[in-house]
Amino acid sequence: MSHPVTIFTGQWADLPLAELAPKIASFGYDGLELACWGDHMDVFKAAGDPAYCKAQLAILSKSGLKCWAISNHLAGQLVCDPNDDCRSDNFGMLPKSCNGNAEKKREWAISSMKAAARAAKNLGISVVNGFTGSPIWHMLYSFPPVSDQMIADGFARFAKLWNPILDEFDKYGIKFALEVHPTEIAFDLYTAKRALEAVDYRPTFGFNYDPSHLLWQGVDPAQFIREFPDRIYHVHIKDAKVTLDGKSGILSSHLNFGQPNRGWDFRSPGHGGVDFEEIMRELNRCGYQGPLSVEWEDSGMNREYGAKDACEFVRKIDFPASDIAFDAAFEQ
Repeated sequence: MSHPVTIFTGQWADLPLAELAPKIASFGYDGLELACWGDHMDVFKAAGDPAYCKAQLAILSKSGLKCWAISNHLAGQLVCDPNDDCRSDNFGMLPKSCNGNAEKKREWAISSMKAAARAAKNLGISVVNGFTGSPIWHMLYSFPPVSDQMIADGFARFAKLWNPILDEFDKYGIKFALEVHPTEIAFDLYTAKRALEAVDYRPTFGFNYDPSHLLWQGVDPAQFIREFPDRIYHVHIKDAKVTLDGKSGILSSHLNFGQPNRGWDFRSPGHGGVDFEEIMRELNRCGYQGPLSVEWEDSGMNREYGAKDACEFVRKIDFPASDIAFDAAFEQ
């Protein structure tokens, strides 16, 4: 059975949903993974007003699209981050009154994530994707020296802040899928395992699998699925390309995406280094039946061309699992 093919609207938040939906439908997609910013999804409205949810879904339905997940990445980031600089001022739908105040940002973010669970229930979906932020990402390199206790305290703080949010998800029967990603509490296999341990492996908490963030770190993306086959709650299809040339570094030299001297960059699916065939084999093996959601990021390609090309690519790689051993006929 083929998977629904959707696209994440976070990179399209400049377009109103009513304009975006028919455009995406014309590219061949089955649905939208709605970002909780722009006018695509207001979680506070959706949590309290089923009529708003019905209206947003009607916009999709008019173009023959469905929704399997919403994504509240920007709010999630503020839950655990220190929030001690101006980068997250005006972040997503953050009220301006929170700008410059770390704890106001955190308080708003926690309420937004809790609202996302209620919103998902009202939308009739079962997964909310997002980030967690991290109180210890800035300690990644151990100088000045970072003790084991400081890292342990960071995971404990993550659990303290997120368990009450996950309680709300439990109340409404919704799963939270963390996108394992640099700057989050989990950014590779070992930190993902430690994050699960921190929340006592509660079933509500799993992963929005995105191979692009693993590839450039040197982590085998397919191995992540083998490690956590029962925790893959949603899948992003995104590619990346490592472009080390003897002068560039994997930390990208403070160069922004798309600049030629970076050591790696995101690419449209099928145009980078991710082995998607191996990933599909592992997803089939673990029984994943959710959507394959394109997260389109490629500074070197036209966005609309890339979105259409990506949809065609995902259709090609989405092969069904075998229901018979290839050599079974030999026994006839």
